[in-house]
Amino acid sequence: MKKIAIINGPNLNLLGKRETDIYGNKPFEAYLEELKTKFSSVEFSYYQSNIEGELINELQRVGYDYDGIVLNPGGYTHTSVAIGDAIAAIKTPVVEVHISNVHAREDFRKLSHVSGKAAGSIFGLGLKGYELAVSFLIS
Repeated sequence: MKKIAIINGPNLNLLGKRETDIYGNKPFEAYLEELKTKFSSVEFSYYQSNIEGELINELQRVGYDYDGIVLNPGGYTHTSVAIGDAIAAIKTPVVEVHISNVHAREDFRKLSHVSGKAAGSIFGLGLKGYELAVSFLIS
């Protein structure tokens, strides 16, 4: 059984409530149940934090024992060299996911300290991006 960690960064605990025109109206926990049903042969762990250091700790915790990590670093994408460094330091492949198309938004969102360290990046496909990342990681 493959082990996939999903790690969500700041404000993603508000999915379904915040800016629903951009992020949709489904809480992530409800979507996670759909992923577990679709990928019944995958053991998922899920972690969300609004705190940069906690996200780094979780990357390090799962970064040597899991088959893949789906990471949505939220706003830290554009500011956290440390999260990029954590991804470079671990052996587990990371797929960066963003619900919105960050390249179609404000200019500062076009910089990612994560993309260059990740196995791949998915932008702007809504929650479907997580499913695509899992598919890639288990293939």
